[in-house]
Amino acid sequence: MRGLIHIYTGDGKGKTTAAVGLAIRAVGNGLKVFFVQFIKESFTGELLTFSAFQDSIHIYRCSTGFINGKPTDEQIKKIKHCLKELEEIITSYDYDIIVFDELIVALRLGLLCREEVERLLKLKKEKTEIVITGRGSPEWLIDMADLVTEMKKIKHYFDLGITARRGIEY
Repeated sequence: MRGLIHIYTGDGKGKTTAAVGLAIRAVGNGLKVFFVQFIKESFTGELLTFSAFQDSIHIYRCSTGFINGKPTDEQIKKIKHCLKELEEIITSYDYDIIVFDELIVALRLGLLCREEVERLLKLKKEKTEIVITGRGSPEWLIDMADLVTEMKKIKHYFDLGITARRGIEY
């Protein structure tokens, strides 16, 4: 079975949530998952959930922290270091699913370039499923994907000043 590429993008809520749900479903079916988080560095509920499945879900955080505007040289350096580690891990281990959470955001912010993302995706084994999340996917990445789901915001309580809530947004 050939592994496919999924993208969850758009301005609506639920991109990471969909990826987490797919990872949990995969584990329930005996699959091995590599869950990579770009950008995020603080606590998120999925980390605690995933810890219950340490034999089946491996987490890698390339945490640059929040970026407002242009990334710092230190944040770019950190991502370049992470890329080298990710390349080694992806080629060394046999995962059924690899999730690149917020990869699209890292790309959009200039932490990654197209060539780096394409190289990373080419490293996957034939059977490995890839899931990519983040707002504002570029067309070239959409063209590479086998499945693209756009989360479209119709209405969101953030617009009313309600901030992110533990257990719901993180």
